[in-house]
Amino acid sequence: MRFSENWLRTLVNPPHSSDELAHALTMAGLEVESVEPVAPPFDKVVVAEVISVQKHPDADRLNVCQVDIGTADNKLIQVVCGAPNVEVGVKVPCALIGAHLPGIVIKQSKLRGVESFGMLCSAKELGLSENAEGLLLLSKDALNGMNFREFYALDDQIFTLKLTPNRADCLGILGVAQEVAAITAIDFVPPEIEPAKSEISDTVTVYIDKPEVCPLYCGRVIREVSLAVATPLWMAQRLERGGIRTINVVVDVLNYVMLETGQPMHAFDLAKIGSVQAGKLWVRYAKKDECLELLNGQKFELQPDMLVIANEDEPLALAGIMGGIQSGVQLETTDLFLESAFFSPEVISGKSFRLGFSSDSAHRFERGVNFAATRDALERATNLILSICGGKAGPITEVKNRLPSRDVVKVRLERIKRLLGIDVESGQISEIFERLRFSFFVNDDVFHVTPPPYRFDLVIEEDFIEEVARIYGYDHIPASLPRPMMSMLPESEVIDLPSTRLKHILISRDYREVINYAFVDANWELDFANNDSPVVLKNPIASQMSVMRSSLIGGLIANLQFNLNRKQTRVRIFEIGCCFMNNESNYQQTENIAGLCYGDAAPEQWGQPARNIDFFDVKMDLESLFWPEQVRFEKFIHPALHPGKSAQVYKSDKIAGWLGELHPRLQRKYDLPRSAILFELHIDSLSTRTLPKVKKLSKFPPVRRDIAIVVANHISTQMLLESINTEKAAIISEIHLFDVYSGKGMEFGKKSLAFRILLQDTEKTLVDKEIDEAISELIGILESKFNAKLRG
Repeated sequence: MRFSENWLRTLVNPPHSSDELAHALTMAGLEVESVEPVAPPFDKVVVAEVISVQKHPDADRLNVCQVDIGTADNKLIQVVCGAPNVEVGVKVPCALIGAHLPGIVIKQSKLRGVESFGMLCSAKELGLSENAEGLLLLSKDALNGMNFREFYALDDQIFTLKLTPNRADCLGILGVAQEVAAITAIDFVPPEIEPAKSEISDTVTVYIDKPEVCPLYCGRVIREVSLAVATPLWMAQRLERGGIRTINVVVDVLNYVMLETGQPMHAFDLAKIGSVQAGKLWVRYAKKDECLELLNGQKFELQPDMLVIANEDEPLALAGIMGGIQSGVQLETTDLFLESAFFSPEVISGKSFRLGFSSDSAHRFERGVNFAATRDALERATNLILSICGGKAGPITEVKNRLPSRDVVKVRLERIKRLLGIDVESGQISEIFERLRFSFFVNDDVFHVTPPPYRFDLVIEEDFIEEVARIYGYDHIPASLPRPMMSMLPESEVIDLPSTRLKHILISRDYREVINYAFVDANWELDFANNDSPVVLKNPIASQMSVMRSSLIGGLIANLQFNLNRKQTRVRIFEIGCCFMNNESNYQQTENIAGLCYGDAAPEQWGQPARNIDFFDVKMDLESLFWPEQVRFEKFIHPALHPGKSAQVYKSDKIAGWLGELHPRLQRKYDLPRSAILFELHIDSLSTRTLPKVKKLSKFPPVRRDIAIVVANHISTQMLLESINTEKAAIISEIHLFDVYSGKGMEFGKKSLAFRILLQDTEKTLVDKEIDEAISELIGILESKFNAKLRG
């Protein structure tokens, strides 16, 4: 929001300098981004009138001008000028001898032998514009000899506010003035707006298909206007300093009213709507295949969720965003239909962004405008048009439905004191609310406040407490340290925060951590997770990063390719990050840890022969992550893994993740010379730990027995170990599988399993009888449950 300080001070004029006013606004939550002078400093420049123009005797492009600078004796001065637009009767700024302009000092000089006693100036030479092709022409009512800075109101500052989206009320100078009045405790009386006199009875009938998207629509016919008149200088200056260029007098008036009140408006050429008797407008959603060329020259195919203003045949304007070029006001236009409406912010929000441009109207409507001032803005614009362009106005057409409710909010004095930490009296709160022009009453130290129609950000009690803090002044609230009541809380010993610990374990096992984007290629989701419905991004930063990952593997494979392309043939990497799943009703986020191993099992060395890393090498790394707890691995089919070299990881009968070798199909697709071993685990499965338990150590020697049994191939070794460990005798301290054989000499469909069994007692040395009974009992379990036979 840009505005002229001089314009602001015509509404409210606090005893603050420009810098002090900027600081006060910033400390009240309206950040002043910049304060810039309208023009650079210069002096001795006056309004002058060209009385005569003669060609220079020795230069084709120069003219010798006699200029009236308003001296008491009406003495003319001679100025040599080369501007193409100099002519008799024009009024222009003239820099006198001794004037200091930006980068130049004016001196008496001779140009091709002709004396020149000053310089007729362009806007560029005065620092008012970067480009100028001729003299800056002034209006005929400019007084000769008048200080040009005073005439052009150049002793002014341009304030630029960096408004937050919730302060749409300050997108008009009246809102800023009201805020300044509240901050500085200066009286502010809004300008009175007189209803325009209706001299004709012409109207346009307005129909609203969806009243909830346009609760209020006001319009008025104005006939016999003249667009040949120039926009008044004061209005053009305020528009320019507000960042809006002048177009024609009617459009300039509507833009001026928008800058003044914050209410966007639009003018239609009445002839493009229809005859007076049949003139009708509809506020409706766009229909299929409808197109509209806007005032900026762009043509769009309208979407069904876009609100338009249309006649019986076609859309004329994109409601709340921009008018159409076909129905726009042109220089030959004589009859107008003015529109001032309140559109629901929800129906305007995001539409201009989707179309690829922004407009002042959309910027205001999508934040919410003051629906209580919609009619007043129309009256204000009508009066300005009638006074500048002439014409006759008709009555206002108003279609009004249910406007946004402004519910009373209870604000407790004790709550204010507690949140702000200051001892403030009820009278002070009342004064602040009055300065903010809130409607309220007080009952038992509870303020019942009705939010004004221009403050959509005031909804709950805390919003009004923030208003108290702003106007009271953040600088006046003393800084004090909080004094909370603190106590030690019990912390569970079985809950672990694993990320740092897991990183240390893997780094100690020769892994390196990587960090990848959570945005991935949709093909990765299909290849590595068989996920055909990932979380899709509406606005991806790149086409190959269009979905959210549900697995970390895709990023690790990309890291592997990156390293292989740089001649790194041994890669061991891991990542800890979030994954995202698209459930039917909501999104689910989980944290995983994944790793990849590729190349040789150990760095190149003389101590051991080179071999490719395998499933069991990485299995050992996973077991170290869970240690001292035990996990089991069961055969598992995963879309990204080799069907015969993959397993699911279980901890306490719950799935903890998976481990396996990359599928040969994906190895070929991603051009990997050798296969990689991958794993992915849920962090939740690693977030608990088993507390250590004290166990008595035996001082007696252990006894070892080895047994070999024959069982069917389909029997899982893991299941067999779990069974005998559960039912073993108390003196058996360890059962360990050390050999598996299914080759020559073994019955078809059978395999041999050899176990090392350690027996030990904490109270005595074991005798043969106890040992034999324990081994016999163990063999009996194997025979009864698994039909096992001792191998001879």
